[in-house]
Amino acid sequence: MITALRVVRMLGDFEQHHCILRRYYKHRQLLSSDEFIEALGAYACECQAREYSRVTQAHYAKSAEKFFSFLESQAVTHTGQINPLHIERYACTWLGYSAKTVDLELTALRSVLRFLHAQGRNDRDLSLVVPAVPSRKHTRIPSVWTCEHVKELLAVIDRGNPGGKRDYAMILLVVRLGLRSMDVKHLQLSHLHWDTSRIEFVSSKAGRTISLPLLPDVGWAIIDYLRNGRPAVSSPYVFLRHLAPLEPFSDEDHLYQVIEKYRKQAHLPLLPHRKRGMHSLRHTLASTLLEHNTPLAVISDILGHSDTDTTAAYLKVDVNRLRECALNLEEVLMS
Repeated sequence: MITALRVVRMLGDFEQHHCILRRYYKHRQLLSSDEFIEALGAYACECQAREYSRVTQAHYAKSAEKFFSFLESQAVTHTGQINPLHIERYACTWLGYSAKTVDLELTALRSVLRFLHAQGRNDRDLSLVVPAVPSRKHTRIPSVWTCEHVKELLAVIDRGNPGGKRDYAMILLVVRLGLRSMDVKHLQLSHLHWDTSRIEFVSSKAGRTISLPLLPDVGWAIIDYLRNGRPAVSSPYVFLRHLAPLEPFSDEDHLYQVIEKYRKQAHLPLLPHRKRGMHSLRHTLASTLLEHNTPLAVISDILGHSDTDTTAAYLKVDVNRLRECALNLEEVLMS
């Protein structure tokens, strides 16, 4: 059913935009134009030179590749041919997606267009004609787990086998310390400071150093994995795949399958319109800290947020505090 729906959407895209947009090729190059391939490589080097985070670099490069692929479908053969009409048509291909997705893609589009103009590859700064998305910051309610469901999720993990030891330690890092899945995958042995009982690493998203206490249960879970579960290979990374090749998880792997596996084993419900990936466990930690009256500034430091406004989004799931904001109906009617 899902495959059939995707095919219908692809046909609809082709009818509207005369190109196939919903393509998911992991190892296939989308571009055929030598100029676009060269421009994409130069743009990737520029993003790296600007010291964008690895997550941002990957997102910008992928977005630029999709944009150039769209241009090829419109018979555009070099960057100098790009004009405002192409920008308008490409922006229309994102209609129907969530506001956040559209905003991210158009932000990436502005970046590559500014690059093309700065490099003299296009005479106009076409980033100025990219439409703006109405601000809808923090409109979505974060997905959170109940404390009981988190306990049930952790309880079903079989810690008697190597894979279970690894998964338990990874999930515990998110549940107890709020690490992003990217930071869990990039965690290195050198980041574990056993003498001071701390974890220190550079955030994959914010690009700043995060220092967190190595809590006893988290520390013992990592030790158990390192001693009794981790493959005996030379790698600086803590968590590795247990099937060949024995290497770290890829940046494209969001570890959703790990959570989903144990959610099903624990027979936990999958609520509609709620996410149940690693990031939802991070949301749950923020919500729990708020319930215990932890200041927003402290939660921001734990989660690696650069702005407390980002952390404030979790106030939406603090039901008890929301009740304090409720107006007294009788007082309203009497006023």
